[in-house]
Amino acid sequence: MPDRQPWLHGRVAVVTGASRGIGRATAEAMAGAGAHVVLAARSAEALTQLAGAIRSSGGTATPAPGDLSQVGDVDRVFGIADELGGATALVCAAAILTKVPFSKTTPETWQQTLATNLTGMFYCCRAAFRSMQAAGGGRIINLASLSGVYGTEKFPGLAAYNVSKYGVIGLTEAIALEGREYGISALCLSPGAVDTDLLRQANPELKPGLKGADVAQLIVTLLDQPMDYLSGANIPLFSNR
Repeated sequence: MPDRQPWLHGRVAVVTGASRGIGRATAEAMAGAGAHVVLAARSAEALTQLAGAIRSSGGTATPAPGDLSQVGDVDRVFGIADELGGATALVCAAAILTKVPFSKTTPETWQQTLATNLTGMFYCCRAAFRSMQAAGGGRIINLASLSGVYGTEKFPGLAAYNVSKYGVIGLTEAIALEGREYGISALCLSPGAVDTDLLRQANPELKPGLKGADVAQLIVTLLDQPMDYLSGANIPLFSNR
């Protein structure tokens, strides 16, 4: 009996925040599972380098640079995906973090953080939802954070970031609810201390318990099985390495 192909094999997948950290590791892992990965982030140079590395490893990837807090850029990214056959997988990993005391948080910092971490994710999920409706289904995984989970330890200076991640969890629940009738599943991962630039900005003294590749492998594993029974869930990732 032949081995089953991974669910991602032959599919078009969009990964946001693909230029670094969890997003980059996820793009590499999804390409390794046979997806044609559309790489979305601000840095054209970083995405071109990553696409070349993926192709050198036998995978397929297309860079799609843009500012995902801008709806026009998001439409262009998903237009590229449509030209390749339409996205039926989406991983939203794009995020920024500015550490500043609450009393000194400017409207600009607040708006920029929410625009990238939450509004931009809404734009991407909405575009993907439409593609998945047309295709008869699809799977979405959004990256939140333990910073957005009730009852977990928070760090000072991260009010805007924490609020954005609470919003990601709520957004994912809404997508799961409305996606059910279309065969669209959505779930959320909330990692703790992952070895990324964002962790070093948030708390440089905190020892990371996870690597980006660990989260990426979990994402590929989750996408490779029916997600309807998990749809709407938020999965917190703790590690005590």
